[in-house]
Amino acid sequence: MQTILLAGGLGSRLAEETVSIPKPMVEVGGKPIISRVMDIYSHFGHQDFIVAAGYKALLLKHFFANYHLIANNITVSVDTGKLRLIPTSPGGWNVSVVDTGAHTMTSGRIRRLKDWLEPETFMCTYSDGLGNIDINALIDFHKSHGKLATVTAVQPPARFGNIELKGDRVDAFTEKVRKRDTWINGGFFVFEPGVIDYLVDDMEPLEQSPLTQMARDGELMAFRHEGFWHPMDTVRDRNTLNSLCDEGTPPWMCFDEDHPVSIPALAI
Repeated sequence: MQTILLAGGLGSRLAEETVSIPKPMVEVGGKPIISRVMDIYSHFGHQDFIVAAGYKALLLKHFFANYHLIANNITVSVDTGKLRLIPTSPGGWNVSVVDTGAHTMTSGRIRRLKDWLEPETFMCTYSDGLGNIDINALIDFHKSHGKLATVTAVQPPARFGNIELKGDRVDAFTEKVRKRDTWINGGFFVFEPGVIDYLVDDMEPLEQSPLTQMARDGELMAFRHEGFWHPMDTVRDRNTLNSLCDEGTPPWMCFDEDHPVSIPALAI
């Protein structure tokens, strides 16, 4: 099953880095975040990707054109220049990088990939959000309801600490924040080909008229994900995700239900 990675935005709130590179190339734990997103899909055996590039698309093309050198060890004959790759881990990714326009919005980027897509169910997500989404469970849920589209609903990460009160007395001051019944669009979509019919304007964000109209038509369902999810919208988000790579397996790659992930609050 093909997966579209939306990778064309400016990332203006990360301007200290995105002035020179596209947002999906901002590193998390020493790897561009787009490759971290791809690791999630690859864990479940989904390795056919289409990168919908835009802003600084050439850098994304260069990155994937040379990824075989980045992901493997090499032996080089300095006399002849002959290169031999020595794999360090199983590969298998097939990646198409398509320039969908510097100013095209998300729905337009998907529409411009129409000729790149097989006439079958496909997946789509942003290249700046990480979560331990069970991709195969998401697909099973999508197939079970028979509608055109599924969005993964996530709970927003805590950005403030919590004050526990007993009357007017502060009983505890903690970073742990109780979960609320608040759900937001976390990406990790599954779409049927008929979704393309809702994408009629290159300058329309997917999150506005297209998804709104699908919801009105009863064609949009939500897969609830209660595990780890975190976007990379700001420098603070990037630093938080980097810190989560410091010890062991990062939480977006922890899929064992018997070992729940502890998610730190993000102080402002």
